[in-house]
Amino acid sequence: MAFNHLPAGVHDALSALSVTPVTHSVPMASNPLPPDAGARPSPGMILERLARGATRAARITHTEHLPPRIGSHADWPEQIRPEVIDAIRSAGIDRPWAHQARTSEHALRGESVVVATGTASGKSLAYLAPVLSTLLDGSEAPNGRGATALYLAPTKALAADQRRAVRELAAPLGTAVRPAVYDGDTPVEEREWVRQYGNYVLTNPDMLHRGILPSHPRWSSFLRALRYVVIDECHSYRGVFGSHVAQVVRRLRRICARYGSEPVFLLASATAAEPGRAATRLTGLPVVEITEDTSPRGELVFALWEPPLTELHGEQGAPVRRTATAESADLLTDLAVQGVRTVAFVRSRRGAELIALIAQERLAEVDRSLPGRVAAYRGGYLPEERRALERALHSGELLGLAATTALELGVDVSGLDAVVIAGYPGTRASLWQQAGRAGRSGQGALAVLVARDDPLDTYLVHHPEALFDQPVESTVLDPDNPYVLAPHLCAAAAELPLTASDFPLFGPAAGGLMPQLEAASLLRRRAKAWHWTRRERAADLTDIRGQGGSPVQIVEAGTGRLLGTVDAAAAHTTVHDGAVHLHQGRTYVVQQLDLSDDVALVEEASPPYSTTARDTTAITILETDTEIPWGDARLCFGSVEVTNQVVSFLRRKLITGEVLGETKLDLPPRTLRTRAVWWTVTEDQLDAARVNPEQLGGALHAAEHASIGMLPLFATCDRWDIGGVSVPLHPDTLLPTVFVYDGHPGGAGFAERAFHTAADWLTATRQAIASCECEAGCPSCIQSPKCGNGNDPLHKRGAIRLLSELLRGAPTGA
Repeated sequence: MAFNHLPAGVHDALSALSVTPVTHSVPMASNPLPPDAGARPSPGMILERLARGATRAARITHTEHLPPRIGSHADWPEQIRPEVIDAIRSAGIDRPWAHQARTSEHALRGESVVVATGTASGKSLAYLAPVLSTLLDGSEAPNGRGATALYLAPTKALAADQRRAVRELAAPLGTAVRPAVYDGDTPVEEREWVRQYGNYVLTNPDMLHRGILPSHPRWSSFLRALRYVVIDECHSYRGVFGSHVAQVVRRLRRICARYGSEPVFLLASATAAEPGRAATRLTGLPVVEITEDTSPRGELVFALWEPPLTELHGEQGAPVRRTATAESADLLTDLAVQGVRTVAFVRSRRGAELIALIAQERLAEVDRSLPGRVAAYRGGYLPEERRALERALHSGELLGLAATTALELGVDVSGLDAVVIAGYPGTRASLWQQAGRAGRSGQGALAVLVARDDPLDTYLVHHPEALFDQPVESTVLDPDNPYVLAPHLCAAAAELPLTASDFPLFGPAAGGLMPQLEAASLLRRRAKAWHWTRRERAADLTDIRGQGGSPVQIVEAGTGRLLGTVDAAAAHTTVHDGAVHLHQGRTYVVQQLDLSDDVALVEEASPPYSTTARDTTAITILETDTEIPWGDARLCFGSVEVTNQVVSFLRRKLITGEVLGETKLDLPPRTLRTRAVWWTVTEDQLDAARVNPEQLGGALHAAEHASIGMLPLFATCDRWDIGGVSVPLHPDTLLPTVFVYDGHPGGAGFAERAFHTAADWLTATRQAIASCECEAGCPSCIQSPKCGNGNDPLHKRGAIRLLSELLRGAPTGA
């Protein structure tokens, strides 16, 4: 029997909520403090109020104080137009910070540059000054359209927010700067105006991939005049998504060359290690990096918060901590009562809905006007819903927002006092990005990381040096992944016939893929060029976010009203028949999932339970690239095929997580070819570790769970990007084997990173299990929130002994 642990979209981590009432640390006065009443309290004072009471104070395991920093000014380069400098001064900025001036200098010299400085350090102005100056120059050209610029954001929300900021800044310049958003939400009647008249077009990589590049003749005048391409929040382009975006950028450069332009790339990131190297990998061009942050910064108080143990027991009788969701909802409630403007970041869409719902219910007990000032924000909302929430947050109408990472990137939510992070977001880069959402006007800010009942979260709140004494991770992406590269070669051929002279642009693997694409009848060679000859659109061959198909629409059966969407990869586990679905604080039950039409029909209901999908997984080794002996054990890296099938779902009581029953499902299996790291042990090693046959399955399973939980410390992933399988006797190795694999076709670089850091990674895994105070295993060490086997069997002590024996054979310096 194989025990599996699946990547993103397979299980909802919040199925067993411990949403039990607790005593609020802030007195629930009938007249709570309004957000603008008097001076803002200091971050330390806000935290002190949250921690009132013995039980609350004990939950803070560490407090980190980041002192304020004084800024350093410089002068704008002489090439910046005086009108632009005047417009910037009108916005209240007399002189730039030194890093802003340096970024502008490189841009004006025609050098691609990445500015990687802290949140709220003015990166937008660093690239906008040269862009606006160039657009103003172009507006005075006697003939032709004049210069243009393209802005790429990873989210629609960020692009919309940037358009607002550009309009405000460039207002004194009149019609010389015409910013316009072009994305899936842009009305059809506006799109022609954007193509013809917009000279600062804000879009996202998805629209560039599916809309702009395939229709490049209609964009010819814009592309011919393209001087700058801005890539904002470039650290978010990692893994498979980043690899796809890298190829989209190469297609853009190729089309621009066709029209005679060679744009300069301006990249921005608040958190990135080796940003120049990562930016070069993303664009395929040499990129200058600017990393010295010369802006001032307010004080940041960062608290690590561990929820208490409850009297409840979860799977296999394990002790259960209060969930990060319930704890964060309480903190958001308390902060709203104080009048502290707060965003609570949560990992899942469902979690965002739950935090907002719980906070609203508790605020209603204090003041009936308060529930309406707290809301949820997540992907899957309709465009008008998202825009209304963004406006309300920006204006201060909202006191609190429970948000997914859709609000993590760059959106200007100035005036926030606090950020609550419900569970480690997967990387240190994301942690600092989310913490930086508060204090954006230079004032002090509070950030609170609330630990989930999870091996990595538990490890971090008791090892703060792993967060505060370590640099952010390097960005991992692989544009040469054949599963990524092949569809982009087809898309490029559909845009303009491909020739051998194009291969260097797309990377060293491009030429070798052409015979395979010809054999698959995707491309046809005529003379010296390859052509796309099919009727369907080549851009539709791939979803650049790696979501594996069209989103599933969630439709209310009685009215036909579209409630939202869910990614195709998550549909089997989140909107299967009988699944409980939350939307805007309302509960629905899925009546039917129609995979042929990508529709889930739902009806509003109030069931006293949540649902969790269960599944089976099998893994086959396709090819072993590298194998290293660890004593008698073996550590391997290579290609695998993973077959997964959702077979049933559990109904659990909302409060206790008690299983009420299991219902079978009939869903088709899904197959994934990807990359994996795996290790094997021998019978002699099992004897030395005192792991008998009855304990073996549980020991392997526990080691697998914990190792997946700890991998985000060593790779730019979170546990939802990766999966795992443990098998007491695998048919390909004929030995006990544990696999950890990338949850994306062709791999994303995470398993390879795990292979190269295996000794440190597995040592931290063993330490996390051994240091947990529980007796037989719990969610803080070896239980997984997304285990397809219900966390059974697990053997904590066996896993410790097994990992100790495995690590004893690790090569020196491995």
